[in-house]
Amino acid sequence: MFADFNWDPQVLVPLLLATIAAGLVRGFAGFGAGLILMPVASAVIDPRLAAVAFLTADTLLTWPMIPPAVRKAHWPTVLPTAIGALCVVPVGAWVLINADVLVLRWGIPILILLLLMLLLSGWRYKGAPIWPASLGVGALAGFFGGVAQIAGPPVVAYWMAGPLPAQIIRANLITFFAIATVGSALSYYFGGLFTWAVAEYVLIIAPTYALAVFTGTRYFSRANEQQYRRIAYGLIAFAALSSLPLLDPILRA
Repeated sequence: MFADFNWDPQVLVPLLLATIAAGLVRGFAGFGAGLILMPVASAVIDPRLAAVAFLTADTLLTWPMIPPAVRKAHWPTVLPTAIGALCVVPVGAWVLINADVLVLRWGIPILILLLLMLLLSGWRYKGAPIWPASLGVGALAGFFGGVAQIAGPPVVAYWMAGPLPAQIIRANLITFFAIATVGSALSYYFGGLFTWAVAEYVLIIAPTYALAVFTGTRYFSRANEQQYRRIAYGLIAFAALSSLPLLDPILRA
């Protein structure tokens, strides 16, 4: 299904630079690696290959973050969101497998921009998230995750609009992604997307990604609430702008 690894510097250099940025973000914020890596990777390799390779590398290399997050997470918030995501991930994976690549590359940034507008609109809610809303947000996140491994923006926007502190939001996100990854992995497996080409890309990006995740995790321990929120907003903005196919000439330069 996928071609062998392309050693062209125009492919390898932007891919590794994006991997470094993605790992730093994942370690610090608990989300956002897909937002950083997928736009760049999708510009230089098949978006389907990028999604599966990223899922595999992220799953293998971020597992040490999961146990502490599970203990700290607010489960009444995480559980319904995860259920909604798991139910809809296969739909997103089906779209990934069958949709036109160019449509995906335009659709992803447009969806991210809409979520960014919601996040910056100032909308807030009081009290704990309710189950129906959490299920709906989880379903949207599951669709995004299945299509392009960008499940973060819906849940980030939803949880950051509420009363949860940054440490709990980060723990929730890590726990949520650990659960949602199961659905994505199964969908990709039954869709025949796990190939040797995926393993080649994982072997290339894994060392860089692991070191970057470790560095990002160390930095989070020294950050305050305001810094966390600013970086979270900035991540979504960066992802939206860098995803545009119009930037291909720059990324490929």
